[in-house]
Amino acid sequence: MQSRLNREEALVLLKTYNKESFHIQHALTVEGVMRWYAQELGYGEDADFWATVGLLHDIDFENWPEEHCKKAPELLSAAGVGEDMIHAIVSHGYGLCADVAPEHLMEKVLFATDELTGLIGAAALMRPSKSVMDMEVSSLKKKFKDKKFAAGCSRDVITQGAEMLGWELPDMFEKTILAMRSCEERIQQEMAQL
Repeated sequence: MQSRLNREEALVLLKTYNKESFHIQHALTVEGVMRWYAQELGYGEDADFWATVGLLHDIDFENWPEEHCKKAPELLSAAGVGEDMIHAIVSHGYGLCADVAPEHLMEKVLFATDELTGLIGAAALMRPSKSVMDMEVSSLKKKFKDKKFAAGCSRDVITQGAEMLGWELPDMFEKTILAMRSCEERIQQEMAQL
């Protein structure tokens, strides 16, 4: 898997179309989570590809929310991004804004964890620490059951993603919390430099 973009090029591309700190932080979070999962699942040699897919997955959302996952191929192709990466990025919107189904394990992980990182991030903000470092799966389960909490994070997509992967929800919660812990400090440092 070759992305044809190094990390700096991908970051410049992201920031070309995304100016809001919320969107940039989400992209950095999903990037870190995808890198962690690549290592965890035995795809360390493809970790840069997984991470770049995570970084660029919402490239079109800020400026074209009604065309999310439909505008992305045009933007990515113009930047020289390969078809394998475009497919992976578009597949995270399967059933919502795209008809491209996640096929590879990496695409299924992105589909499953994109919404989940949003839910975990919102739950972390409610903690006194404002961090995932001391978050427990049990507290995330409570937030998951409360449909009014972070209502924009689709529980159906999270559940569907876990089913796609053949994972139990609590296991996916735990892994994704660990993944977010692995990159929280770096993301805070990067966001401070914006």
